[in-house]
Amino acid sequence: MLDAALRLPADSEGAPVTVDAIARAAGVGKQTVYRWWPSKGAVLLDALTDRAGQDVPDPDTGSLREDVRSLVAATFAAAQSTPTTPALQALVREAARDSHLADLMRAFTAARRTALREILARGRQRGELPDHADLDLITDQIYGLFWGYRFLLGHAPLDPETADRLTDSVLQGRPNRPTDGR
Repeated sequence: MLDAALRLPADSEGAPVTVDAIARAAGVGKQTVYRWWPSKGAVLLDALTDRAGQDVPDPDTGSLREDVRSLVAATFAAAQSTPTTPALQALVREAARDSHLADLMRAFTAARRTALREILARGRQRGELPDHADLDLITDQIYGLFWGYRFLLGHAPLDPETADRLTDSVLQGRPNRPTDGR
């Protein structure tokens, strides 16, 4: 059902996604969908969460710069892939009109933020970021560029070069390895 729900926004050429359409695409009854999810948005969100787990790794190479860059580049690439792009855009549109779905969307973005914040915390533990580094602000900068300016508004591309520049910008020239000799 998750795969069918994820493909549906791309296949429907902009038509609204419905529980009926998800059930048909998955080859199940409408009640089967409602047995597991309270709404079409919840199905899409679970599908996107599952896809994010597959497409966006939780790197731990021992280098903060490499881990952040890897996560950012994978996030950019995954968000631009079919069927993820139309599903994510449909979910954002629906969340603007549905407070329950907006809550679910906040949970989705919180999970993605947590993954990045854990990478930053590991880097801080290794001495690659100072103790006073504001991990939440760094996370906001990365996801702010992604969501606000590049993905939703289409201001500029989400490409590997942008991932590199963004990583360098938020880490502000920090070394690739700890500076204390470890």
